[in-house]
Formats: sequence, structure tokens, C-alpha cells
Amino acid sequence: MARELVVKVTCGTDAPERANQGFTVAATAAASGAAVSLWLTGEGAWLAVPGRAAELVLPLATPLPDLLASILELGSVTVCSQCAARREIGEADLLSGVRIAGAPVFVEEALREGAQALVY
Repeated sequence: MARELVVKVTCGTDAPERANQGFTVAATAAASGAAVSLWLTGEGAWLAVPGRAAELVLPLATPLPDLLASILELGSVTVCSQCAARREIGEADLLSGVRIAGAPVFVEEALREGAQALVY
């Protein structure tokens, strides 16, 4: 059985290469059969709002909406509760399947036996 991977993306269009790298790693791991949990924090929270992932354009990279769709299909996507609140983003503002949760849930996932956490 593949290990669980928890990926936290702390940026969005403000750091496109770093954000895209986090999404690429999460999508690749999910496609390989790993259980993947993608967390969007800081400016990355905006990427879970419909249409916003398409604003991150990076030459020679898989389009972010495609990566996000893959992760949503094969894993889970969570927006940090404090980050969402600071940006006035609610559950109704997010793509279908994206949840809002806080630090206790992130810590639980990241410290789970066999889990690997990466932060971008």
C-alpha cells in the first residue's frame, strides 16, 4: 500500500512555480495510488475558488485546473479555516468537493502513522 501524502501549498499566483510544484507533486502521487490530502493556505486558498486556478499560468507546466481536478478526483482538497476567514471565503465559494478545516485536522493528517508531509 502506498504511503499517505499531505501537501500544503502556502502560495498562489504570487509564487506560481512553487504553487504549481506542490500541485504537480500532489497530482502525481494521487495518480500513482497514494492517498493524497492537499491543503491550501495563505494565498493558495484562492486556488479553490472556481476560475481562480486558471489565473495561475506557468509555461511548460500542466495547467493548474487540470492538476486540481485530478487531485479532487483521486484525493482530497482542504482550505485552511483561518486563511479562508481572512479572505472572506466560505464553503459556498469553493469548488465542489473542497472542504474548509483547521490546524487540528492538518496536524492529525500530517502525524498519521506512515504519512509524509510536504510544504510548498
